[in-house]
Amino acid sequence: MSRRVVITGTGAVTPLGVSAPTLVERWSGGESGLEDGTGTCHDFEPLDFLSRKECRRADRFTQLALVAGEEAREQAGWRHETPYPPERIGCIVGTGIGGISSLESQGAVLREKGAKAVSPLAVPLMMGNAASAALAMRFGLRGETYGVVSACAAGAHAIGAATRLIQSGQADAAVTGGSESAMTGIAKAAFASMGATSPSGISRPFDARRDGFVMGEGAGVLVLEDADRAAERGATVLGEIIGYGATCDAHHLTAPDPAGTQSARAIGIALDEAGLSPDDLDYVNAHGTSTPLNDRSETDALKLALGDAAGTVPVSSTKSVIGHLMGAAGAVEAVATVGALRRGIAPPTVGWEEPEEGLDLDYVPDRGRNLRLPQPAGDGRRYAISNSFGFGGHNAVLCFAAT
Repeated sequence: MSRRVVITGTGAVTPLGVSAPTLVERWSGGESGLEDGTGTCHDFEPLDFLSRKECRRADRFTQLALVAGEEAREQAGWRHETPYPPERIGCIVGTGIGGISSLESQGAVLREKGAKAVSPLAVPLMMGNAASAALAMRFGLRGETYGVVSACAAGAHAIGAATRLIQSGQADAAVTGGSESAMTGIAKAAFASMGATSPSGISRPFDARRDGFVMGEGAGVLVLEDADRAAERGATVLGEIIGYGATCDAHHLTAPDPAGTQSARAIGIALDEAGLSPDDLDYVNAHGTSTPLNDRSETDALKLALGDAAGTVPVSSTKSVIGHLMGAAGAVEAVATVGALRRGIAPPTVGWEEPEEGLDLDYVPDRGRNLRLPQPAGDGRRYAISNSFGFGGHNAVLCFAAT
């Protein structure tokens, strides 16, 4: 029998502010962190949280992960020491692109000043596993540690992998999540060239006028623990990961399978592992990118996976207020989903106004809405899934429970 995995700490840095509660409270209130067509973390000043040496040795995506990780560690009660042997704590962090800003800046140094002027820190700054390595070193973690790179599913994949690590008994706890800061010249131009980003600069998932995603940056980090060990130490439990499903479309490098078959299968796998029926779901945090293809494919996938229940469960997108955080999206949305369940609210899909034929789910327009009360015959908890679908056909779905 696999071990239960609970969440004891969450942290987030997003365009809505620095902290997980800020993310959930502002989103639930219908506030947007998007400005001038981007989701920049304007409230995040690295030197407010990290030393100059730490900042110099870490790309912005790693800096974001370190600050989100500190918040999660403190909430979990790990501030002064870890409650388990370091060898029993893993660290898995996802990213879509890694330190691309360092790559671009050092490329400019090479062109303008020559090879000898390139920083010896260039490789550790830009490598995709830098965030997981930095968190492990900062917290003294010596369990299984690595980075996950699977485009926009990376954060959710990382959390799923960390969950499996604890379930299997290979670790007692893990620090996990995702981080991204890729709003650079090349990245912006490349996404625009392929027609993925919004020419209007407006994120409005599932709306008939949607025209592409809005780029954002940020990080989300969670502390996961074996449920029995967490109970032994008297930890406050924020929620539980009760299901995880991952599949591949094997269809196209950037476009989702229009039928949504494999993303629907990932949802089904997560629900089956959780022991839930579609009628048990209280909320869906959609991938909801505000792109024509994704939002239709995801809607169809939810209909395939949930059947009649798809029309009754609230479905909303965090990307409507923070943009698309790419490799960090699944982790930030996991933090947001757990926070929403604990508050008993379905936050809104901000900007949804005009329906489109076939996109007919309950997308929670205008303002947040109270979730239904826990079912009388249940265990007093609410249940939600969070979807992450990435370029390459990567699908990852996490299922959460919280009171």
